[in-house]
Amino acid sequence: MLCQECKNLKAVVHLTKIINGVKTEIHLCQECANNKGEFDLAVEPNFSLHHLFAGLLDLEGLEPAVNPPTVTKVQCEGCGLTYDQFSQIGRLGCAKCYEQFGEKLGLLLKRIHGSTQHTGKVPERSGSLIKVKKEIEKLRSALQQKIMNEEFEEAAVLRDKIRELDKAVEGGEDKNE
Repeated sequence: MLCQECKNLKAVVHLTKIINGVKTEIHLCQECANNKGEFDLAVEPNFSLHHLFAGLLDLEGLEPAVNPPTVTKVQCEGCGLTYDQFSQIGRLGCAKCYEQFGEKLGLLLKRIHGSTQHTGKVPERSGSLIKVKKEIEKLRSALQQKIMNEEFEEAAVLRDKIRELDKAVEGGEDKNE
């Protein structure tokens, strides 16, 4: 593919922009990309995923500015890994690291994934059974709420739905075994 600007050299920079749902693709040679000046292509040649995560791990901007920064470094009691070392290598050293860096890891996960609770996908084969079990959990929670609010007629309806779904789950598990 040739450069869209000079139409002479091979395009080595491929930029895709999506603005307000409109996708625009730009294909440029290195020289035209540098001259364009719209974006900085001076990427560090040894850039790695660890550097990307290290940038994400810099959580100082997320913490409230009310408390002054502390001088002490958090270090794992199990393996001796510091949080700075973790941010450089992108891996925890042992299971105790989760406890030591727990608060910062929670902030990091929330920053990367938007939540600290896993909501992954459900497998197709066993998906229906899992969905029914989750529905039962929701109904049980709603049942407890109805009982606390002394809404006993609605609680009885929920109880009956739970019993139906429990029977369906028991029947479904017997078929699979």
